[in-house]
Amino acid sequence: MAALSRVRTGLWALVAVVALVAAGFYAYAATTRSAQAAGLGHGDYQLKTVAGEPFTRDSFNGKPSILFFGFTHCPEVCPTSLAEIASWYETLGDEAKDLNAYFVTVDPERDTAAVLGDYVAWTGKVTGLVGTPDETAKAIKAWAVYAAKVPLEGGDYTMDHTASVFLLDKQGEFSGTIAYREDTATALGKLRNLLAKS
Repeated sequence: MAALSRVRTGLWALVAVVALVAAGFYAYAATTRSAQAAGLGHGDYQLKTVAGEPFTRDSFNGKPSILFFGFTHCPEVCPTSLAEIASWYETLGDEAKDLNAYFVTVDPERDTAAVLGDYVAWTGKVTGLVGTPDETAKAIKAWAVYAAKVPLEGGDYTMDHTASVFLLDKQGEFSGTIAYREDTATALGKLRNLLAKS
């Protein structure tokens, strides 16, 4: 019996050690995620609005914003996301009067200011942002966005890219995301929370 008791005690001690290690890893991962999120979007990128105005990281300061990375030749994700953004504004009405919205192209080779300007104009809310390939790459890196050219037959190409909408507070700091095709009520709740903090 004494031997069985020692085995049980040893097993409970092992369980306790495993639990402590797991808790430590969880705390480390949470701290790492928080540190990464705190720096998200910071960087020395120089973009321009489709109207030709300079746009940098500091341009987000002053008002809460939503930010999306996409391209005008996008077959589904980008037009769907733009339609959702427009519908959020329509539903929120005056609640969203101080909310800025930006669309950064991940395809600077084809998306000129004129092309992107025409693409987002119908929303009446979204400002298109363009840059040189180098500056666009800097913005993509600053926001930890995935963007990759995918060759198609005939020499054409498409772009794979992150489909989430980024939420930024009025200091331009990352405040969360809205997933692609996220439930409308959930998305509106996130936007209202963002606006309430601003």
